[in-house]
Amino acid sequence: MVAELSELSEFDLDREIDRRGTWSVQWDGTADRFGVSDLLPFTISDMDFASPPAVLDALRDRVGHGVFGYTDWRLGDFRTAVRDWYATRYGADVDPEAMVYAPSVLNQLSQLLRMWTEPGDGIVVHTPTYDGFRKAVTGLGRELRGVPVGDPEALERELARPGSRMLLLCSPHNPTGRVWTKAELTGFARLAERYGVAVVSDEIHADMTGAGHRHVPWTEIAPAGPGRRWALITSGTKAFNFPALSGSYGFLGDPADRAAFVQRMETGEGLASPAVLSLTAHIAAYRHGAPWLDALRAYVAGTMELVRGRLADGLPELGWTPPQAGYLAWIDLRPLGIDSPEREAALQEELVTREKVAIMPGGTYGTPGFVRLNLGCPRAKAERGVDALVRAANRLRG
Repeated sequence: MVAELSELSEFDLDREIDRRGTWSVQWDGTADRFGVSDLLPFTISDMDFASPPAVLDALRDRVGHGVFGYTDWRLGDFRTAVRDWYATRYGADVDPEAMVYAPSVLNQLSQLLRMWTEPGDGIVVHTPTYDGFRKAVTGLGRELRGVPVGDPEALERELARPGSRMLLLCSPHNPTGRVWTKAELTGFARLAERYGVAVVSDEIHADMTGAGHRHVPWTEIAPAGPGRRWALITSGTKAFNFPALSGSYGFLGDPADRAAFVQRMETGEGLASPAVLSLTAHIAAYRHGAPWLDALRAYVAGTMELVRGRLADGLPELGWTPPQAGYLAWIDLRPLGIDSPEREAALQEELVTREKVAIMPGGTYGTPGFVRLNLGCPRAKAERGVDALVRAANRLRG
């Protein structure tokens, strides 16, 4: 059932906020990716909702202090706020002393690629693949080795191949929204150990896991200790919608790797002092943001049900069902004959030229024939996006 507004009255998630002119990649940057400005965007994975009131209040208080000197993420409440969030949200026991900090999750990934692999090494990922992974891996001269989501035999083949050095997980998976089960994750860990492959688990979408599913942190799967080469990398910026404030954190299994990472950030990268407003936002989100996050998850679930209904009516062949996590709808259009780069380009022409919407094509993630529709937005906008997709797809198939 679609969640009624009365159920979410404490937070006005139906309010449409004008983001144009705010240097927004999603709203102001459509010309860079689609060649046309002033499109209605459903693209990069940030949301059109204001951050939680608790976060905004904390930021106002910190700005009111007026002094923004050098800071240290190890001082104050940041690490304990993270620890308590994992305990209450996931029933997981994480060690604050095992934490590291970096400006972003992708920055952490880049550092770990440099630490644990060499140019030419194979990095195993699930396909479709988040385009940020692709850019980080290939940009550093490593080889991206893809295996289809849900194909354990292909995964083992790639991990066993000479030169495979890292398994790069997205947990939950972007763009499909797949929530890996504990059994699946345990299987990944066994394969990685068998073939001597490091594991990096990007868990930035974890807080958006849907009802009926449980996110299992990698810290629950793999033991820590000397020689345990794994990392969980994540951030509160995705679920609480403050990515422009930057900031991420992680847990590394091997204490020596942890120390090397911190030294790399503070010396070679010159990033000893984090953004103080990022620390402020994270602490407020983890201490006081749970009610807002729960309302957001319910709202997004309602929007997903609305989209399910619209697609069932307009494109019944798809049989689309909502993802297990996140606010990104990964929609398979191949049953309509949109199953090649050429047909995908034709659909994009319809969407951009006639419908004036920007929706990410599956080819961006290595899988033509799909689209990724960002539904982290007020419901009225989501309706416009899915209806435009239905019209464009129906015209294209004649």
